[in-house]
Amino acid sequence: MATSSPSDHKATIIDGKAIAQTIRSEIATEVRDLSQKYGKVPGLAVVIVGSRKDSQSYVSMKRKACAEVGIKSFDLDLPEDVSQDELISKVHELNANPDVHGILVQLPLPKHINEEKVLGEINIEKDVDGFHPLNIGKLAMKGRDPLFLPCTPKGCLELLSRSGVSIKGKKAVVVGRSNIVGLPVALLLLKEDATVTIVHSRTPDPEIVIREADIIIAAAGQASMIKGSWIKPGAAVIDVGTNAVDDPTRKSGYRLVGDVDFHEASKVAGCITPVPGGVGPLTVAMLLKNTLDGAKRAIAQ
Repeated sequence: MATSSPSDHKATIIDGKAIAQTIRSEIATEVRDLSQKYGKVPGLAVVIVGSRKDSQSYVSMKRKACAEVGIKSFDLDLPEDVSQDELISKVHELNANPDVHGILVQLPLPKHINEEKVLGEINIEKDVDGFHPLNIGKLAMKGRDPLFLPCTPKGCLELLSRSGVSIKGKKAVVVGRSNIVGLPVALLLLKEDATVTIVHSRTPDPEIVIREADIIIAAAGQASMIKGSWIKPGAAVIDVGTNAVDDPTRKSGYRLVGDVDFHEASKVAGCITPVPGGVGPLTVAMLLKNTLDGAKRAIAQ
């Protein structure tokens, strides 16, 4: 058998779109079954404040995804100048609505509103984003299970498991320590028995730490920060970064790149997610899954 030289190596590309589509089909089947068996349909309320373009596009994507799997969408579009009290009273109305099984408040909120306060008002049984302090607290404690896991971290682990990457006993390095991805994904990997290290902006010589990793989760928000030479041959690379870089050849004037130098990394890694089309589709699929799980719990009660 001819041996290929290292320069011929090509990492397996983890197709997030295809994996997300499989998950959506599984969810659609379960939604249909629930509806036939109990006459109930899962409901997701998406609350958006103001008219930020990026938030609007995320929200319309979520609503479209709900329609595709048969989850009912409750749309709440509030003006930029809505008061914090008014927003909280809307959240309380959704908490009390038995047809709503998941509540998602699209972040960021305008400056005059305290995000922490608003998120803390969401009924923990409907916290499909997984960011209620009690859910995060349970995630951090051994032997406790949160009702919901945050969607992007949960999506990262789903990509690994559905790509046949085992986590137990592996060295995992998480790059970034945000509340949204870095910290919860590190806690999740720990629950799955990985040996976890977090690299962040104050870590000296990050490449030395990253080079040891069997699994890399990149969530630093810095375009192409992780070079191919920093990656251990055969490592699994999940790139959460979505960074816009100037590209005059594109109509939009920019293109999206991850936190990992994809071109170089794919010559070394065992498997890698592309940007776009890697983690993004999984985040939405996990939101749908959390909403379905919330509905199943509510019906079981």
